[in-house]
Amino acid sequence: MVKPIPVNPALLTWARETAGLSIKDVVESMKLKSVTSETVNAWEAGTDYPTYAQLKKLAYKIYKRPLALFFFPNPPVEETPKQAFRTLPDYEINNLPSRMRLLIRNARAMQLNLSELYDNANPAKKNVVKDLSFDPNVEADKMAIAIRKYLQVDIQEQTKWKDSEIALKAWRDILEDNGVFIFKDAFQLKDFSGFCLYDDQFPIIYVNNSKAKNRQIFTLFHELAHLLFRTGGIDTRIEKYIDFLVGENRLIEILCNRFAGEFLVPSEDFRQIVRGRQIDDNSIQFIADHYNVSREVILRKAFDLNLVDQRYYQDKVEEWRKSLKEKKRDGGDYYKTKSAYLGEKYLGTAFSRYYHNRISIEQLSEYLGVKVKNVAGMEQLLLNKA
Repeated sequence: MVKPIPVNPALLTWARETAGLSIKDVVESMKLKSVTSETVNAWEAGTDYPTYAQLKKLAYKIYKRPLALFFFPNPPVEETPKQAFRTLPDYEINNLPSRMRLLIRNARAMQLNLSELYDNANPAKKNVVKDLSFDPNVEADKMAIAIRKYLQVDIQEQTKWKDSEIALKAWRDILEDNGVFIFKDAFQLKDFSGFCLYDDQFPIIYVNNSKAKNRQIFTLFHELAHLLFRTGGIDTRIEKYIDFLVGENRLIEILCNRFAGEFLVPSEDFRQIVRGRQIDDNSIQFIADHYNVSREVILRKAFDLNLVDQRYYQDKVEEWRKSLKEKKRDGGDYYKTKSAYLGEKYLGTAFSRYYHNRISIEQLSEYLGVKVKNVAGMEQLLLNKA
């Protein structure tokens, strides 16, 4: 007879709730006839316990937590989504998908990795998040001008980049040189483009790699704005939550979108480009390619400058979103995908610590998020880029 494992029932409840799952979700994910809602309720009440096989599935497959955690006397202290994303209303935080909650936990783990790899100090010579700050009432164009000056990238340099892939890499390198760490993942959620976690030393932006490159660029600057207001943020297409915000939080959320659009497409420069052009699909695509941004950014700019009316704007947005298909980017080379997610700077730092015998190969594999047997493949990819 398979014996139950006496785990801490409070940990089972905590793990489920922090994963954003209902008891019904757990039952469906277990896919076992022997596990019903009554079973899970009994586990969480402490009147029954899961078997080792059941606990292993709960830990690794469903809650995405270390198995040993379920034997702790108390749940570990973690920053809650409400603490991290103060500009989001409660209902939006409560409805965060379990996948987003997992990604946020992964991002927090990356912050710890960065702290260990860099001995608790950001290695960048300049840290834009520490050096600049803005009042929520600041005008988007003034904020954009100040940040362009700080980053030392003018619009002429931006428009010389040949395509959005080159532009995305350039912007990622620039932000990382200025103290912001950028990671990617396949979010598997079409409504979420990215998020950021504020930290005085290690601010992080996480980008949905399944989105188009030009959309990823917009996300970088939407999230940078959040970081400059010393708060985490989420870039999502679910816009109705803004109606539930009040005061400073509402100002910040609206400004983050306006800033990203103004930074990437300065209004004065846009007026010069659009002068004498009819606003239609062809001109929108041409201008979007010029700035390496999405068509929606250009359309929004045209709307804000009263070059198109609200009906045209809404119809076009709806038309484009219906035709948009998420690109699956995880079917390619495993090592190239992991490299894109982590970034060259992070990879280089982790391997440097290993080469200098400051960490073991087991620790290196944990920093890279791969098995020890796959470290050599990651190393070869890094060497090929050198």
